[in-house]
Amino acid sequence: MSSGSLPRWIAFTTTALMLGAAVATAEAGDMMAPAFAVKTVDGKTLKLADLRNKPVILDFWATWCGPCRASMPDLNDMQARYGTKGLTVIGMSVDETGPAPVKRFAGQLGVKFTIAMANDEVLDAYGPIRSIPTTFFINRKGEIVRRVIGRIDTETMNAYVQEILE
Repeated sequence: MSSGSLPRWIAFTTTALMLGAAVATAEAGDMMAPAFAVKTVDGKTLKLADLRNKPVILDFWATWCGPCRASMPDLNDMQARYGTKGLTVIGMSVDETGPAPVKRFAGQLGVKFTIAMANDEVLDAYGPIRSIPTTFFINRKGEIVRRVIGRIDTETMNAYVQEILE
């Protein structure tokens, strides 16, 4: 990296962190979750409209992303713990390798929640997604309660899930 590009990189990182913090503290009802239709790694169509009246964690991730992989056990735990209360966790892969390697990778990690492949439409609707993981917490009314850029610790994720279960 040349010294001339360093200030731009710092500016981008600072802006991304400020944006993440600002959006992560957004209040419920600030924005409706955009509709989407994507394919799961099993080839089924998944539509946000089919999850009406359910709280949703929508996590954009990739197989090559260390913090994304580290989040998988917590996302599994949230699905297991709160699935009976209607919570649906969706891992939206941004991998360009196709569904087969993503499905294999998720299986190796023991992922129990739904894994889907992000398409250009969902990336545009929820984006720009410049950093991963980027996680959206959507309440039963379909409102984005929080957008968090980066890995979320277990305690914080649990608190955010409590907000969308209400």
